[in-house]
Amino acid sequence: EVELVQSGGGLVQAGGSLKLTCAGSGFTFHDYAIGWFRQAPGKEREGVLCISNSDGIIEFADSVKGRFTISRDNAKTTTYLTMINLQIEDTGVYYCAAAPGSCYEAYGFWGQGTQVTVSS
Repeated sequence: EVELVQSGGGLVQAGGSLKLTCAGSGFTFHDYAIGWFRQAPGKEREGVLCISNSDGIIEFADSVKGRFTISRDNAKTTTYLTMINLQIEDTGVYYCAAAPGSCYEAYGFWGQGTQVTVSS
C-alpha cells in the first residue's frame, strides 16, 4: 500500500520556523519527485516546492523564495520542507505528493495534509 505520511506543522508566530516531514512507503521513493503544495482558506491549492528524483529543485511559488527549502533523504524515504521567517499568508493546509521522476509529471500519491497556522 502506497502511503505518504506527513508530520510537523502547527501554530507559529510570524517570523517563526517550522519543518514539515513527508515519509513515503509502498513505492520506489528514489524514483519519484516529491512536491509540496498548500491550500489557504478560500483559495485554490498551489505548488510550493518540488524536488525531483535527481534532486533538481523547482520553486513553484515566488513568495517562498529564500524562506522555504526542500530536501530529501532517500535512505529514510523522507522529504522535508523547512520554512523560516513564516508570514501570515503562509497559513494553510500543506500537502506532500509524489510524481514519477519529474516535478512536472502528474502527482498520483498524496499525503494527508497538515495545518500550518501563522499568527501575528
